Amino acid sequence: MRSIEQFQERVRAASADKRPLRIRGGGSKDWYGQRLEGEIFDTRGYAGVVDYEPTELVITARCGTPLAEIEALLGERNQMLAFEPPHFGPDATLGGTIAAGLAGPRRANSGGVRDFVLGAKLLDGKGDVLRFGGQVMKNVAGYDVSRLLAGSLGTLGLLLEVSVKVLPRPIAEKTLRLEMGEIDAIRTLNEWGGQPLPISASCWHNGLLCLRLSGAQAAVDAAVRLIGGETVPNCASFWAGIREQQHPFFGGDGALWRLSLPSTSPVLALGGTQLVEWGGAQRWLRTELDADSIRRSSAAVGGHATLFRGGDKSCGVFQPLAPAVARIHERLKASFDPAHIFNPGRMV
Repeated sequence: MRSIEQFQERVRAASADKRPLRIRGGGSKDWYGQRLEGEIFDTRGYAGVVDYEPTELVITARCGTPLAEIEALLGERNQMLAFEPPHFGPDATLGGTIAAGLAGPRRANSGGVRDFVLGAKLLDGKGDVLRFGGQVMKNVAGYDVSRLLAGSLGTLGLLLEVSVKVLPRPIAEKTLRLEMGEIDAIRTLNEWGGQPLPISASCWHNGLLCLRLSGAQAAVDAAVRLIGGETVPNCASFWAGIREQQHPFFGGDGALWRLSLPSTSPVLALGGTQLVEWGGAQRWLRTELDADSIRRSSAAVGGHATLFRGGDKSCGVFQPLAPAVARIHERLKASFDPAHIFNPGRMV
């Protein structure tokens, strides 16, 4: 196992030489973000579960720990990572999962990655080990840097260790399938969102709306009677396919856009095909339309658009930040990584 001291030596040498480092775990999300630059800084040697307290609903592990290992351990105690992170390959690590900040179908019901990060240990660009947060929710106070690391794509430092809140698995789950168009699906999902229904995932595509219901058996059965539709048996593979983007919609090499919109936003006339998740708040889009048009349409309803996979990245993978927000990002980067050696160009 590599040691923190070895990591510190390498970071300090790179900082002195202003030599870029490309922080990398299993490489399962190398395609995500602007570009890859710098010599690979492999984190997989720093692995292992540091602490797991099932009764406290928290697990602490090192950055290189395989995500599959974490989920298997939690499964033994009938617990889970409630943000349902995608793996995008067998080599995904916990550190990469937090750094990418990507959540799966359960996100709209349970929360995103940063909602479950309780504490973190970070190696900054000066080679110093910084600790933020703790292992219980009450330790989170003031400006929560540990949650800031979620989605930072390794641009602020090397995430050495992270404490994550976990939740029990639902007692019962069922999936329903209903036939309806996109307009009706978005309207209906928002109506159901205002009711005490145990909806843990939703997906609309090509005239079919699928709903996953999770919770107590009585609550799930009552929701099935209220919603109707066709009950889909043994559908875990369907939701895994949505999470891992193995559904046929995600196939192909064209540009895949991820639109983050208010759930009540109307259907956007952007051409191509769409797949709608998260009660209407996340809309996947395949289209030949240009980036400016997609982003203008998204911004007009209060959302933003990310070029998630494929396409021409010269348009910018992530929607440009407002000048004031961009300056905050620049100051954060300068504070944590003054020599700008960590994953340069990955986000902007």
